[in-house]
Amino acid sequence: MEYVASKNRYSTVMEYVKSGESGLKLPAVSLGLWHNFGDNANYENMCRMCFTAFDLGITHFDLANNYGPEAGSAEKNFGRILRENLLRYRDELLISTKAGYYMWQGPYGDLGSRKYLLSSLDQSLKRMGLDYVDIFYHHRMTPETPLEETMGALDTAVKSGKALYAGLSNYDGETMKRAADILTELKCPFIINQNSYSILNRAPERNGILAAAQERKKGMIIFSPLSQGLLTDRYLKGIPEDSRIRRDGRFLKESSISPEMLDKIGKLNEIAKARGQSLAQMALAWVYNHSAVTSVLIGASKPEQIADNVGMLKNTVFSDEELHMIDEIVL
Repeated sequence: MEYVASKNRYSTVMEYVKSGESGLKLPAVSLGLWHNFGDNANYENMCRMCFTAFDLGITHFDLANNYGPEAGSAEKNFGRILRENLLRYRDELLISTKAGYYMWQGPYGDLGSRKYLLSSLDQSLKRMGLDYVDIFYHHRMTPETPLEETMGALDTAVKSGKALYAGLSNYDGETMKRAADILTELKCPFIINQNSYSILNRAPERNGILAAAQERKKGMIIFSPLSQGLLTDRYLKGIPEDSRIRRDGRFLKESSISPEMLDKIGKLNEIAKARGQSLAQMALAWVYNHSAVTSVLIGASKPEQIADNVGMLKNTVFSDEELHMIDEIVL
């Protein structure tokens, strides 16, 4: 049966926030296809997750060249979803992809060279069946490549019409500012940074990216706001057999579920209950509450998780006491 988007998709609780001082608005919640969109996942479930997201006002779908497994398969599967159901809504969608991690053999399939980035973007567009992406990111800092070369490649991607905006992912504050200076000189619309941040992961506070983004008036989209699922009630009673730890221990390991961590999660869950939220909703709201943050990037394994996560927008305000209690638990 052909998908028809909900007529009420812009009448939900979704908010749309400008990315820095640019004119581009992102939904407060974006859907990432890092997990559960590879060739080892169920295609019909992928479709249901994308349809649920769009019906809830999520217009932004975030990918990368290496998302899978196998690398490239998430873009291929999303391309099929677009072709079969979503292409008529292309002008309502924000689609992003990235390049920076290993993709193919030899010296040109990794890092930050002009050769790699522009070749990778062409491959991504082909896999998704698109003429352009809305945001093209360099996926990670690569000191092996001159920053001027990498930023020049992003500029070429935009000025060729294959991307509308440039972004940086996993950069620290000082490197981002140097990159921003280069892109400003090139008159390239660099508008957004993507970094991992959560109640449990405060690295962006230490490496200066949050402060730098505000200083340079750039947006911030946050991935892993739930710390790979730790900031949910999923592990409070043990490790479920269908959990990510059991299915794929590359990103979240069983050793992460220590008695000390379970104690922290349990205490955070009590604060969430007092706020009338699930732990996941509170964790997302905590990230979104930061003044530098434009959007929180969620992952999901089923549509119901997406709907629950969007529910965080019903309560995104924290008292000073709540913020202090959360810090006391985790820091």
